[in-house]
Amino acid sequence: MIHYDLRCGDGHAFDGWFKSSAAFDIQAQGGLIECPVCTGTSVTRALMAPRLSKGLAAPAEPAPAADATRAPPANAVAAPEAMAVGGGPVLPDQVRAVLQRIRAEVEQKCDYVGPRFAEEARAMQCGDSKRRAIYGETTPEQAEALAEDGIEVARIPWVPRADG
Repeated sequence: MIHYDLRCGDGHAFDGWFKSSAAFDIQAQGGLIECPVCTGTSVTRALMAPRLSKGLAAPAEPAPAADATRAPPANAVAAPEAMAVGGGPVLPDQVRAVLQRIRAEVEQKCDYVGPRFAEEARAMQCGDSKRRAIYGETTPEQAEALAEDGIEVARIPWVPRADG
């Protein structure tokens, strides 16, 4: 895999991993690489500094496996350096842009069920309600109970709309 620093036609910087240089060229020429900030598809490789090895390093201890199905605990607090003046977490612009696009897709293609999310998810699982994509609110306990019952749920950070 090759890691490239990329830049869109509007000058936004982001990165990507590709199987080969040729794979990048094919995807870029086909307009398949999209800027996460402006969704532009005019993407080129940016100038990158080479990564040089300084010799053999001691093998790093493997990181503990993360459980991708579990959300962080409700009482988790961001590190002080990641906090904004108002007390909320600071998101890089690229991450915020992607989350805003996810929110727009969810609002467009899913039914909002509000605080009845857990009940509606269970009703769909039992066949008492039409199966469809839904979104709404749950408590951490409700989300955990749904997961324990084999009902797939995902938590998405809900950022302000891009137009708001």
